[in-house]
Amino acid sequence: MLKKEIARLLTGFRQFKEKFYAGEDSVYSKLQNVQNPKTLIIGCSDSRVDPAILSSAGPGELFVVRNVANLVPPCDPDGGRHGVSAAIEFAVVNLRVETVIILGHSQCGGIRALLNPENIIAGGFLHQWVKIAEPAKKRAIALASSDDSVPLWRLCEHESIRTSLENLKSFPFVAEAIETRGLTLLGIYFDIEKGELLEFNEKTESFTPIPY
Repeated sequence: MLKKEIARLLTGFRQFKEKFYAGEDSVYSKLQNVQNPKTLIIGCSDSRVDPAILSSAGPGELFVVRNVANLVPPCDPDGGRHGVSAAIEFAVVNLRVETVIILGHSQCGGIRALLNPENIIAGGFLHQWVKIAEPAKKRAIALASSDDSVPLWRLCEHESIRTSLENLKSFPFVAEAIETRGLTLLGIYFDIEKGELLEFNEKTESFTPIPY
């Protein structure tokens, strides 16, 4: 007998197949040989913030990379296995996406790990990964010292999006795409409590609500 969790997934798959494979002119009859997404979303692995669900996107619309705390490492061509960097390269160079979105969110466990490293395995994979956002942590602490009206964790969530945007620009192929074909980089923050989206404004260096 299948476990309850697997049975639920199979029920969902049957519904998916009925919706997207029905008829000769089905969605996947058009997608089976090619994909042409216009947007790359780099989001968090958090189960509450699936980019496709948040945007009601259909199959083939988004190229999605998810990791703890929606982080982008700086460009580091050292020959190592860089999954996030490889996905970004594929989306920008091969798929030629038009927009890259860093999608952060409130109540992020990865940012909490960055701020409270005593709660995770010292020197472990998570510990090393969230160090990417160390510049964001330093900026957030500085901001919190002058204004305690916003919680430190929220400031750090915002600043980590900025850090990832900065790191994106360190990739030569991203910088070239911005220069030659107008690739757009956006930082968006999902406020889980309020059900709102905020966008990072590079000129004001602040996050403002996106009307919808």
